[in-house]
Amino acid sequence: MNRRPPAKASSELYTQGRVFTFNTVEINVQPSVKVKNGAPMSIICHADISKSADFQLKHNFTIFKDGKLVFMAVSDKDDARYEVPMARSSDTGEYECTVEAGGKTKSSNSLHVWVTGMTKPILTAEKKEVLEGEVVKLRCELPEEVPPLYFYFRKIKMNSTPKEKYVFEAYKNYSEVEFSVEEGDNILQFDCFGKRHVQREFDSSEHSNKTLVTVREPFIKPTLSVKPSRNITEGDRIQLECSTVVARMRDIEIILQKNKTILNSVRDEKVLKYSAVATLEDSGEYLCKVEQGRASKSTKVNVVVSELFPKPTLAASMNKLDENRELTLSCSISGFQRAKFSVLRRNSNGDVLLETSRNLTMRVSVNDTGSYICKAEVKGIVKESKPIRINVYAPVSKPTLSVVSGLPEVVLGKPLQLICRSARGTPPITFKFYKGNVTKETVTNDTYATFLDENVGQNDKKGYKCDARNNHSSGVKTSNILNVTVVVPIRNASLGSIPYGEVEEGSETAFLCSVKEGSWPIHFRIFRKADRDVLVFEQSEHADRVMWRKGTMSRQDTGTYYCMASNRANVDVKSHPITISVILASWQKGVIVAFVLISIAGAVTLALWWFLCKKKKAKGPSMEMSGPALATNSTSEKLARQHNDGDYYSGPDLESAEVEYTEVEVSTLDPHKALLPLGSSCGLALSTCMRLYRAGLPAGTLSRRQPAVNLHVIEPKFTGSHLKLATG
Repeated sequence: MNRRPPAKASSELYTQGRVFTFNTVEINVQPSVKVKNGAPMSIICHADISKSADFQLKHNFTIFKDGKLVFMAVSDKDDARYEVPMARSSDTGEYECTVEAGGKTKSSNSLHVWVTGMTKPILTAEKKEVLEGEVVKLRCELPEEVPPLYFYFRKIKMNSTPKEKYVFEAYKNYSEVEFSVEEGDNILQFDCFGKRHVQREFDSSEHSNKTLVTVREPFIKPTLSVKPSRNITEGDRIQLECSTVVARMRDIEIILQKNKTILNSVRDEKVLKYSAVATLEDSGEYLCKVEQGRASKSTKVNVVVSELFPKPTLAASMNKLDENRELTLSCSISGFQRAKFSVLRRNSNGDVLLETSRNLTMRVSVNDTGSYICKAEVKGIVKESKPIRINVYAPVSKPTLSVVSGLPEVVLGKPLQLICRSARGTPPITFKFYKGNVTKETVTNDTYATFLDENVGQNDKKGYKCDARNNHSSGVKTSNILNVTVVVPIRNASLGSIPYGEVEEGSETAFLCSVKEGSWPIHFRIFRKADRDVLVFEQSEHADRVMWRKGTMSRQDTGTYYCMASNRANVDVKSHPITISVILASWQKGVIVAFVLISIAGAVTLALWWFLCKKKKAKGPSMEMSGPALATNSTSEKLARQHNDGDYYSGPDLESAEVEYTEVEVSTLDPHKALLPLGSSCGLALSTCMRLYRAGLPAGTLSRRQPAVNLHVIEPKFTGSHLKLATG
């Protein structure tokens, strides 16, 4: 029985010969990439595919606009068409086509399509008739358009430039706006248009339909009348009246203004009245304004007030004068005599009346300094003169010159500030400073002035003075001469001592602290360094040095010393330190040496005593010694029989000998000192030196070095049977 192969295997064998590949996928638009609003438009996607054989292939076409899907189609053809019957501006954008076939996908490049023009906007008004002061609410809509959009509204008025407002709408295709209805608006027209932003350009719609709005007046324009006329003279009474006709008497207000200053106002009335005695200041423009809600209407008139008489003039016999002098003030009007005059002094709390006549004469004091005016009155019109300034001067007193810091001195290198004061005198006062006879500075002030001299030298001997003067006729007053001391700062302090370095305990030491330069008096201080610096001496001197005698030095005085010097310059100058070591006195050293020598002598005496006792107890025949030969032989024999270093001599040669005397000088020995020949110092122990001497050996035969005492050996002398050892 024949078995058919599986369908899957058959399909795989079938597809082995169906090979294809995408060459390109293209997208284009008809009639062009720039399409007019409302015209038909076609977006065409075409796939160019190469096949290994002639076979049918299903194509899945997808068209995107600005990344959003707008069209899908499945076809066995190589292209697909997306038809737009009426293109709108919202169809403007980036188009891209993607084709999928047999598991393969390919996309086209993007193509920008621009639909020019926009749909015509529709404008509607909330009301067709409004009152002055109300608002007109408008709505403009762009159907079939996609935000963001710009809306432009226009208010069109006869014989005037349209007023325009624009609104940006990011999420709506319509916008609303309000226009206020102003005075003089009768018949108004409104329209709108839209714009959108396309690739750095603006695309505009045509204008909408025009909407007509009728305006009604809530009241008529006010009338403003002036009585007796618009041209009057000072002193006459002026009357102004403002009136209007109102359609509805509610919330209506009439206001009268002059130069933006409100003179009078009324509410819920049809007439406003204002009356006053006319002055020159009343000349100008008057405004009557009627307001109701947002509605406002106004009327203006000009009023001219003629001068009845000119302003008076105040004259003074003099404007600047000394105290106790006589002052005359006179008030007058050019070409006019019939007036009431008064003279007054200006005051912060109000003018003070001095005289009710044309002239005023008085003897002045400093307190009369101030401003004066006069007034003239005719027919109830009062006019005031310009103020004049009167200055009354008291003479300056003799000035005093001093240093700002207080003392009449200055530190070398520092600036010197002087102050010149005058206790009495009417300001302004002019002060002048002198150094010697040279003018250094001139200052005008009230009661004092200062001067800074930055060039003060060490040998500056010139005195300072100042003078003061004001507008008083007494002239200049001069101060006394001020002599200033120049304080030279301390420089280069040093410390020494006698003796220097090592000082014997109990002796006297002199410390000398000196400075190279500095003004007297100088304050000297000497310190010893310890855990903390200890002040051991302090003194002020009118000299450049000071000596401190320390009577008795002790071990506690050992240490490092330094001195510090200062004067009125307030600068401490420190010397280099010196070191003082307190050592033992000579007599103390002698006591110690004597003690050591006595101790050694006692030890030697004890040793000799022990030696003699031992010899007496020793056994064996005694041997008499006489002459140099016997001494030499005995020495050789004893040296041959001697024990180790450090033993005393013994034997028959010396047992019977009588020791006449022994002289020994003991001193501290250098451990490295070599052995010496006979008659010289021996650098070994006493017994060792003796053995060397008896053996007649040179000192250099022993190389071992050991601490010992110096034993100066002198040739032995025998007297009979006595042996004499002389040491020195």
